[in-house]
This record gives sequence, structure tokens and C-alpha cells, in this order.
Amino acid sequence: MNKIAMIGMGAVGAIVGKALMGVLGKENVECICEGERKARYEKDGICINGERQDFNYVTPEDVKPADLVIIATKNLQMDQVLVQIKNAVGPDTTILSLLNGIQSEKDLEEVYGKERVIYGFIIGLSSVHEKNNIICTDTGTIVYGENDNSKSDRIKAIGELFNKAGQKSKNPDDIHLEQWKKYLMNVTCNTITSLCRAPYGTFKNEVLCDVVRQAAREVIAVANAEGVALNMDHMEANIRIMDSIDPKGKTSMFQDIEAKRKTENAWFCGTVVKLGKKYGIETPTCALLEKLVAVTEAAWEV
Repeated sequence: MNKIAMIGMGAVGAIVGKALMGVLGKENVECICEGERKARYEKDGICINGERQDFNYVTPEDVKPADLVIIATKNLQMDQVLVQIKNAVGPDTTILSLLNGIQSEKDLEEVYGKERVIYGFIIGLSSVHEKNNIICTDTGTIVYGENDNSKSDRIKAIGELFNKAGQKSKNPDDIHLEQWKKYLMNVTCNTITSLCRAPYGTFKNEVLCDVVRQAAREVIAVANAEGVALNMDHMEANIRIMDSIDPKGKTSMFQDIEAKRKTENAWFCGTVVKLGKKYGIETPTCALLEKLVAVTEAAWEV
């Protein structure tokens, strides 16, 4: 894992990219972008905790085949990503998505084949991102694994790379369970706090927690139908995590709503509703939450 290509230079991409650039060198970490965005990044740079970072920006046409492609955009950009990483994907390239939700790996597998894709996400990253300024208090932990949970050579190589870069990482025994545990938090905690404008400290309020649990039961039902052993103990653990964070802090979706940025609602509650229909499982709470976020976003256009 000596040549890396990255796409998505928000908080996650910039922070992970900085760590990898520190160990591999700027020339070996190519950051894919184009047009106005590329010009702006090259002119203004990206500042992490007040320190300007000048990454190796390349267009989708100029990017070279990489050992590892890391995707750090949002689901909203996935259709573009599938096209823009094409030249970075060679015969031996591994693709790692750090996107929220449970869909991005499936999208990548359809285009580039299951053999190239490993599953992943990032947890615990604490940051505030405004324009080109990122304030980060915790770089988070990248969780990754093979679809079949095998301890392959490339999994070991990726672990060694992150370790050298000083990036916390974890290869769990069951990547799918871990991914669904984060997805459970995204669907429930992120969605509800964004609608209620509720900071982390609100998780001391039992009314909020009861609504979160109500949505969680629906997520767990569809997870179980998918063969994933998710349960309410995982939700209670998520609530404890939320309650332990800075009480004035905000979930990423809350920050998106505040900034009037399009959310990943369709990949959170929306996916639960779709899976519910697939398996004949009622998901009224998630259906309502999906509609409420959609109406919130629609109101910005009025």
C-alpha cells in the first residue's frame, strides 16, 4: 500500500489524507478533484487546526492507478465518484469506502467487482468544518474488513499503513455487525437530533431516548432480516456514547441541517423504509422521520 488515491476532501478525507501524506509523501497520495473545487483547494489550501495543508490534487483524468483508493465523500456524490475513480482503479487496486450507511460498498461492487472492495467506515472523528477550515479534536478510528471477514494479506497491509501513519484503525471479527451498529446510530441519533436541534447533552432526556429506541427497533428488525445480529443492547451502548460526548456538541447531520446542506436522509431512514418493504416489516417511525427531514430540506427552497 504505497500509492493512495483519495476522493472527498471534507473533514474525513483531509484528516486521513494528512496522516497518509505524512508517512508516504505528498507525491504518493493523490487527491481527486476537478474544476472550481480543484482551483479553490490549490489557491486557499485546507486548514486543519490552523495549519494549512497542501495536498496533491489531480483530476480524474490524470490520477494514476493506486494500491488503495479511499472514498471519503458523502453518499450524495456516489454516482460521480463511481466515474471519477475509474483511472485510479488498476488490476490490483483495493477500494475502501468510509461513507455512512450500508449501500456504498454494494454500489462499488456493481461497477468494480466484489474482489476489489473492502468494507469500512470511520467512528469517533470529532470535528467542525467551515469552508476550508477544519477544527479536529479527535481523528477517529477507521474500521475495515473483508466482506467474508477473512484476515487477508491486504487487510494486514492496510492495518500496517494506518499504524505507520498514526491513524487509529480496527479490523473487527464481524465488519457487517460493526457497520450496522454505526448505521443504527446514524439513523436514530443523527436524524432525531437534527430534527429536534438537540445537542449531545439532550441524551440525558428520557423523552428523546424513547424516540430513539422506537426508531431503533425498526432498524434492528430489518438488520436481523438481512442476517445481521443487531440488538437493543447495541442501541443502549450508542445512547451511552452520545451521553458521554461534549454536551454542547452536535451530530454531523445536525450541523448539516443548521448549515442548510443536503443530508444523507435517503441513505439513513430511507434505506430502512426500503428494506422494510422488501422484507414485509413495518417501519412507521423511520418513514415519518424520513419525511420530516425531506420537508425540512424542501422548506429551504421556499
